[in-house]
Amino acid sequence: MAFPDRIERVVELGHPPAKVWAALTTAEGLGTWFGQEASIDLRPGGAGELKWDNGFRQDLRVERIEEPRVFGFTWRIYGLPEDDPRRTYVEFTLDPTEHGTRLTVVETGFAQLPDDEHREAFDGNTGGWARELDELAGYLDAA
Repeated sequence: MAFPDRIERVVELGHPPAKVWAALTTAEGLGTWFGQEASIDLRPGGAGELKWDNGFRQDLRVERIEEPRVFGFTWRIYGLPEDDPRRTYVEFTLDPTEHGTRLTVVETGFAQLPDDEHREAFDGNTGGWARELDELAGYLDAA
């Protein structure tokens, strides 16, 4: 049986693309809605890190920048040990709309995992994206 390789979420945000872009690609933005602290070197091959107050951290590698429309990175797979080399690819695409921005988030790379690891990672990230995108919307609305 083939397992899903892709998580995709689309949200309509009542903010211009430039504001959404800044929330996605700056340490200040990421460290407010997607963790409690962040760093990012915004260039292909650049490193980033997200940290949460509970001690969890996630490292990123910037893969794609097409300002102000596409931001992509790879990161460690949820549930796997920190030294596991497998990663998924996350891409944010921003499209201007009449009332703000349509943000599409796609994460791929789950098919490389065996059954038990796939279920934990895929289910964890599916729920995680729902929560994180709600936090992004709240951050943008408050800013």
